[in-house]
Amino acid sequence: MGVDSPCISICKFDEKTGFCIGCLRTKEECRKWKKMKDKHRVRIIDDRAARKAKLKKHKK
Repeated sequence: MGVDSPCISICKFDEKTGFCIGCLRTKEECRKWKKMKDKHRVRIIDDRAARKAKLKKHKK
């Protein structure tokens, strides 16, 4: 069983953080998602709260 992509089809990247404002992944993570091992995908998913906070911080 694989880890589902967090993509919600917004695909706009914040210039300061490099994160997609929809799924909170970097462009590289989005490109490599299908070939990525589940353990790495889980780390990215688990890091979403911290990434969201960083994105909000840079929006101010």
